[in-house]
Amino acid sequence: MSGHSKWATIKHKKAAIDKVRGKTFAKLSRLLEVASREGGGDVSINAALRTVVSKAKAAQMTNEAIDRAIKRGMGETDGKVYESVTYEAYAPGGVAMLIDILTDNRNRTAADVRIIFSKQGGSMAAPGSVGWQFSRKGVILVAKSASEEELMTIGLDHGLDDITADEEMWHITSEPSQVYELKAAYEAAKISVSSATTTMLSSNTVAVTDPAEAKAILKIMHELDDNDDVQDVYANFDISETLMQEVG
Repeated sequence: MSGHSKWATIKHKKAAIDKVRGKTFAKLSRLLEVASREGGGDVSINAALRTVVSKAKAAQMTNEAIDRAIKRGMGETDGKVYESVTYEAYAPGGVAMLIDILTDNRNRTAADVRIIFSKQGGSMAAPGSVGWQFSRKGVILVAKSASEEELMTIGLDHGLDDITADEEMWHITSEPSQVYELKAAYEAAKISVSSATTTMLSSNTVAVTDPAEAKAILKIMHELDDNDDVQDVYANFDISETLMQEVG
């Protein structure tokens, strides 16, 4: 899990820049449209939409913008029709990656993703060759100012599975259905939660020690994250803090 944890921290910092560019909101809008189109616009009965709305509010997306996206998904206003697809790939060093896509042009997106990997020495993989390594989990990030003991004491009553840490953040995992209950429990105890989401975590990690491979992997992650059609990227790399700093 360590590789994913490090990327989660990087992405958390990067989110502030993404908000300025509007990328975070654009991606959330697509998710809202698809969730409302597939399950209806009522968050009380559409669990998928309820999850995305929680993500959108955590990212400080306005209620008006959320409502507009839901209405587009419901067909109440004009909007594009997005197709959901997951690509599987390998980055340098044998690192496995899953890429969740929402696109209105599958051929364009497939070509864009393929180019990102080929430029850095990676390759696309056959369906099923990567996905079996991953399972969905809830992940909460909390600043290290909170104590591990307090997080554990509260979390065990609300679905906590495990706690790990990097230099700045606690990384708390739970079953995906309980992540927002766990977040609410921490906030009720006056513990500030930096982010709470569901993600895919790998059962295996690949230790990356070669600087060139580490740089290529992080470049792939950043370029995928910058692509408007890419919603999420999951990977099983383990790059040390020292090497992370060395390759930037």
